[in-house]
Amino acid sequence: MASTTKEVATELLPLIRVYTDGSVERLFGSPIVPPSPDQDPETGVSSKDITISENPSISARLYLPKLTPHNQNQKLPILVYFHGGAFCVESAFSLLSHRYLNSIVSQANVVAISVEYRLAPEHPLPACYEDCWAALQWVASHSAGNGKEPWLINHGDFERIYIGGDSSGANTAHNLALRAGTESLPGGVKIFGAFLSQPYFWGSKPIGSESKEGHEKSLTSLIWSLVYPSATGGIDSPLINPLGPGAPSLAGLACDKLLVCVAEKDMLRERGVWYCDEVKKSGWKGEVELFEVKGEDHAFHFLNVEAENAKAMVKRLASFLK
Repeated sequence: MASTTKEVATELLPLIRVYTDGSVERLFGSPIVPPSPDQDPETGVSSKDITISENPSISARLYLPKLTPHNQNQKLPILVYFHGGAFCVESAFSLLSHRYLNSIVSQANVVAISVEYRLAPEHPLPACYEDCWAALQWVASHSAGNGKEPWLINHGDFERIYIGGDSSGANTAHNLALRAGTESLPGGVKIFGAFLSQPYFWGSKPIGSESKEGHEKSLTSLIWSLVYPSATGGIDSPLINPLGPGAPSLAGLACDKLLVCVAEKDMLRERGVWYCDEVKKSGWKGEVELFEVKGEDHAFHFLNVEAENAKAMVKRLASFLK
């Protein structure tokens, strides 16, 4: 009898396993949970799922803070959020994302759109970038009265649009902020601010305290090879190394405010600090701030929102969005 054991082509622990037949096993990720149309019991935030595009398939979870006499007639800032997960795991509809967005939306008093983009390796980059750009365009289209989403039309302030994300989502936010500098959004909408939380940046040569041993075979490098095998420049593509050869000037970031968050024990920390420093040197005209959390590792605030340091970080993000 023929063996039913499948052969592994690529295994990147603890994230993903890809088989030679093309099937994918995602090893990391939280369960999918439904939205809370009748308000989340802990935060009072309402949420619902919508379709942005059928082809390609792009959807999102929308969040609306609890409406009170204080804010029900106010126009609220809009956050377009891109979840993390190395471009290949997690979801806008997962427990981790849902819990995190509820917390941010309730504290910042914003309308949020968490984008469900296509994942690699089935849909290699630039699929994620294109999906997130399409979602940002969809949001902006409501400013000119062309959209149909009442939460955006009735409650959104299109002069205060933010984009942001964690890890690969922060990488996406950076690349979209640059793209918005060369391509206009519907209705002449501008990005007011962006936050990059523990951004997924890398390069072929180690910087700062990054380990020189095994740098080229680090998980960060191997993930990029999996999610964007055709990237021009490989790990030094400007999309992953914004300070590498041929990268556009950071002065082209099309937002007025920028918050870069790093964690002391994160292997990506040096890149985030370097990026922040180089933005300041680039001639960019906006306000940039670095926020570092001591004693923590990558995605700490996302994985355990109840921890004190996680609460402090979400509080900082919320104050940036207010």
